[in-house]
Amino acid sequence: MTPGTSDARTSRPTLAVVGATGAVGTVLLRILSQRADIWGEIRLVASPRSAGRKLAVRGTETEVLALSEDVFDGVDIALFDVPNEIAAQWAPVAAARGAVVVDNSGAFRMDPDVPLVVPEVNPHAVHARPRGIVANPNCTTLSMIVALGALHASYGLRELVVSSYQAVSGAGRAGVETLRQQMALVAGTELGTHPGDVRRAVGDNTGPFPEPVALNVVPWAGTACEGGWSSEEMKVRDESRKILGLPKLPVAVTCVRVPVVTTHSMTVHARFQDEVTVAGAREVLATAPGVVLFDNPEAGEFPTPADVVGTDPTWVGRVRRALDDPTALELFVCGDNLRKGAALNAAQIAELVAAERV
Repeated sequence: MTPGTSDARTSRPTLAVVGATGAVGTVLLRILSQRADIWGEIRLVASPRSAGRKLAVRGTETEVLALSEDVFDGVDIALFDVPNEIAAQWAPVAAARGAVVVDNSGAFRMDPDVPLVVPEVNPHAVHARPRGIVANPNCTTLSMIVALGALHASYGLRELVVSSYQAVSGAGRAGVETLRQQMALVAGTELGTHPGDVRRAVGDNTGPFPEPVALNVVPWAGTACEGGWSSEEMKVRDESRKILGLPKLPVAVTCVRVPVVTTHSMTVHARFQDEVTVAGAREVLATAPGVVLFDNPEAGEFPTPADVVGTDPTWVGRVRRALDDPTALELFVCGDNLRKGAALNAAQIAELVAAERV
């Protein structure tokens, strides 16, 4: 503990941020500086090549420590934002050292002994963690699940059809760099008017995407799964079922990558147990924690990534009752995939765990 730290601060929980130098880790440090000051020591942890760097958190320059077993000694809660294989190796180590792990990777999300938590939807689940690990959902799921959770609580969800329009930052810094490089290549040209002209201009510079993303949309995100589905699509299906406690919920998902830097958007077709009304749905959404209803198309008011980026809530607009099904609603939702879609939700989970100490 740093000299001069008060007794009040030393009684607060110690937090470790593992992966502090990554894209989500950077946002997480910013969020920790913006939210209520409930933490004592905040340790920043990353790979050995990042050790020694100094990063600002809550107005204090803090040196980054190399990931090791000893770094978790005395840590109460460890926030992990690292690749799956690193989380699979090190999260159990942190838990064995006495820390409650909040993991943002996909390594533990579908483990039956690891709760998958969205504080606005299933906060109670955080307390049952036999492995000492709590999982943070995928950013695509988080872009819609807060709004869906509120509607489910009122109407009972029975079927879900989703199309995503996913920002390139969902593929990490490489995704953002790829889009910016491609935009520089196509800017000020007449490209996009003939078959293959964008592909020829971009060449092999497609980065983490199978096709050019500038002047284009790519109907694929993730890795290949059985039956032609992608891993990103399966995550939305499986995670939504687990978070909502609906293990047999019919879900169909198509994930599409679009030339947006940050903020995922989704069209949602949701069927419920009984007939729904737009007025009732709007009332639910307008009063739901973590949701902003922004829905006046006649005035040009609906969520778009350009307006939602950098904000915390799930934004919902284009609320309509399905034309041919009185039990179904159509929605358009947007959520910042680096804030609520990753860092913010993890911070909220950590705060739930910290509250157990009171």
